[in-house]
Amino acid sequence: MIKCVILDDELLAISYLKLLCEQIDDVEVIKAFNDPKIFLNEIDSLHCNLCILDIEMPGMTGLQVAELISGSKKIIFTTAYKEYAAEAFDLNVVDYVRKPIKKERLVQAFEKAKEQITTVQKKAFIEWNTNIGKTVILTEQIAYIKTSEIDSRDKDIILNDGTTIVLKNLNFKNLLEMLPANDFAQVNKKEIIALASIKVFSTNEIITTIPTEDHNFLKLQIGEAYKNALLELYTK
Repeated sequence: MIKCVILDDELLAISYLKLLCEQIDDVEVIKAFNDPKIFLNEIDSLHCNLCILDIEMPGMTGLQVAELISGSKKIIFTTAYKEYAAEAFDLNVVDYVRKPIKKERLVQAFEKAKEQITTVQKKAFIEWNTNIGKTVILTEQIAYIKTSEIDSRDKDIILNDGTTIVLKNLNFKNLLEMLPANDFAQVNKKEIIALASIKVFSTNEIITTIPTEDHNFLKLQIGEAYKNALLELYTK
């Protein structure tokens, strides 16, 4: 669900944009502003994940406003002036939509926003059913995942600090769908590795940064069926 806030100095532009947003699924306008200073005073207290900012406004431009917004909020710029495009994309925004805004073009911008918001959410944390109950795990803390030796339906998650948590009754297919796609890879039928935990990568073997009891580092054998996908992901 996209929860957005609108900032435009023209009330007619705000009304039109709100009308378009109401016609698009999974989009909710939380609040609209026509004054950048009031917007900046309130934005951190609003539960939203996207800001739609007009660029050309008196007193303060949308570009200046964007530089002051928390990085957790995605931004779509709107403007009638094409000369701002390059500067807008330097700020790593979701999209730049020219006025007059068409519904189809706005839908495209929202689809881009959804992809980026979903990626951020995946990278943050996942709630799993584990051996210690419902557990929230930060995905950046996961070093390695393997099939449990006690029950193959379960998966052992090894965290960066060596802690092991057992995921209950979860297959690799569903597990990979929950994890950030560019940060984890399946190595063979029984193991998944975080790319950040790879120390050395060869044709048939991965040497990880994960220490073992004999003071070496964990080695994983690469399954033939996973080589190409792993190599492509690792060399991106």
